[in-house]
Amino acid sequence: MQISENNDNHIKGFDDNHPPEPKLIDTCVHCGFCLSTCPSYRVIGKEMDSPRGRIYLMDAINEGEIALNTATTEHFDSCLGCLACVTTCPSGVAYDKLISATRHQIARNYPRSLPDKLFRQLIFSLFPYPQRLRFLLVPLFIYQKLGLPKLIRATGLLKKISPRLAAMESILPEVTGKSFRDNYPTVIPAQGTKRYRVGVILGCVQRLFFSPVNEATVRVLTANGCEVVIPKSQGCCAALPEHQGQTAQAQSLARQMIDSFADMNVDYVIINAAGCGHTLKEYGHILENDPEYRDKAKQFAQKVKDCQEFLAMVGLTAKLSPLQDEPLTIVYQDACHLLHGQKISVQPRQVLRQIPGVKLREPLDAALCCGSAGVYNMLQPEVAEELGEQKARNLVNTGANMIASSNPGCSLQIAKHLHQQGKEISIMHPMELLDFAIRGVKLRG
Repeated sequence: MQISENNDNHIKGFDDNHPPEPKLIDTCVHCGFCLSTCPSYRVIGKEMDSPRGRIYLMDAINEGEIALNTATTEHFDSCLGCLACVTTCPSGVAYDKLISATRHQIARNYPRSLPDKLFRQLIFSLFPYPQRLRFLLVPLFIYQKLGLPKLIRATGLLKKISPRLAAMESILPEVTGKSFRDNYPTVIPAQGTKRYRVGVILGCVQRLFFSPVNEATVRVLTANGCEVVIPKSQGCCAALPEHQGQTAQAQSLARQMIDSFADMNVDYVIINAAGCGHTLKEYGHILENDPEYRDKAKQFAQKVKDCQEFLAMVGLTAKLSPLQDEPLTIVYQDACHLLHGQKISVQPRQVLRQIPGVKLREPLDAALCCGSAGVYNMLQPEVAEELGEQKARNLVNTGANMIASSNPGCSLQIAKHLHQQGKEISIMHPMELLDFAIRGVKLRG
């Protein structure tokens, strides 16, 4: 296969700091099984925007045959990091490790354009820091209450100025009174007999814009015999910078998270956001070259459990009531970093089926990414738009009354496209549904 080279940037290959491993590259037999499951390939339709094509590029850069420049980097940037190819690959190619190593190389060695650099810096300086995000709550609240989002989107002016800023604005979550609350006690006792002592990670966007999900998660855990610990010093899990190759920032945030739980003596660390959970379980890899934190990171990662994974493992002890007087049909949305990254698919469905009256339906292309992929829908809005439209349509076509989504990014992306398609279907986290079932709260509508 011939790979064209563009010499607009003159970085000749990767540096010596953990480039994509040739041994991992060589496991790819170029069979093409990954093509049908790769969302970027399905939208763009070019070989180099598929896992197989990107592996060709990695190999060629490793061998010094082509440069790490705009022509090659754009194909790595088009990858959503959804890891569907990892699930599909019959040869067991560790594409997740290959694309991760490549993105860290790009962040160090590829000089991005000034607008691209500034936009990325905005994301990395804001989203992983809840206290910084908190300063934006009041202006966002006013912006939304004045009805400005509808006006901005109707004019299309922002999209003409900056498609990326328009994409960011289009998925702004609603700011409510609960967004301003951050008053969790450090320790919340179990109801009834204590079975476990667990730590809960609040997340960044999750704690500010999806606080009802965190509250529901805590109530579900305590109702099922868990003493819950919430360290005040916890910050970002490092998912966003890690997925975009920001090595130093990711490592710093991972150390902070480990330190925040160091003296808490928890049996497990519980997370309710799929992307965060995948990164938390990768701490051993993120800090593998840190002699002080290497072992701590491995021990911490071993304790991390997705909330649904944990409940399926230990079993529900709280009584569950029906959510409606009539059967409730739910379609469960598989978040990529839960399904492909953590191999968690059966457990959420097992937990939801325990709620009396719940019937589950499966969408077409359930394993295909919705286009959110962390901040992908802001960095690559055109591809994300097509994927979001397709995902929303497939979920609607199941005829379900409700969508259960385990990741805030997926929920925002799907909600946006449901609205664009004129569909009114509620999206709730499985922990919210369990919480209602435990408390006997009936859903209306």
